[in-house]
Amino acid sequence: MLASPAYASAAAEGAEHSGPLFSIFGLDVSSSTTSLWGIIVVLALVAYFASRKLERIPTRRLQIAMELALESILSFLTGVMGSEKKARQYFPVLASLFIIILFSNYSGLIPGFGHTPGLKAPTSTLSVTAGLAIVVFFATHYYGVKAHGIKYFKHFIQPIPFLLPINIIEEFVRPLSLSLRLYGNVYGEEMVIAGLFALLPLFLPLPMMFLGLLFGFIQALVFTMLASIYISTASAEHH
Repeated sequence: MLASPAYASAAAEGAEHSGPLFSIFGLDVSSSTTSLWGIIVVLALVAYFASRKLERIPTRRLQIAMELALESILSFLTGVMGSEKKARQYFPVLASLFIIILFSNYSGLIPGFGHTPGLKAPTSTLSVTAGLAIVVFFATHYYGVKAHGIKYFKHFIQPIPFLLPINIIEEFVRPLSLSLRLYGNVYGEEMVIAGLFALLPLFLPLPMMFLGLLFGFIQALVFTMLASIYISTASAEHH
């Protein structure tokens, strides 16, 4: 009960900065949007400097770190999809999702994020997580049609045509569950840390921040794993 006023104050402050900052051609731009832009710029700069002078046998630390990170992601996707060839085929989409989500999750651990105008963890906003889930939704059906043609849609009436409505509902439930799972975990973690900072700003939030590093990684991993399963299933030979 003693923590509730501080928690409420933190929540109110976060809500105050959740509105639009400005508009571009009539479209509102919020703190989560500007933060996502900033993350994309940082990742683009890191990728540029890491690949500016590629070496066959790398000696630069940045190139080594990037290659290790990408090889780890590729190895994970290979294990999930069962084939390195298939993992490499869908690597650009899936690896991009993982990296964007991971850095978006970790941005919420930076002091001031969520309570400073223009700074808010993108994945703590439902519109961002929903957008990522919609990307997965369209990518899944795009790769399914690309692999099987019009025959891809036959799976909606299998094993019996009577299941057509249920199969259609299932396809729309997938992105909904993806977006809500990611949003709920990141937003809840952000609010808990904010409440702990308001209660005891020096030491109490530190354990939650360390757990936040772990949970942020797990959430990015789970989202990417489910996306890879959906795409792999849609493009499988015996779909």
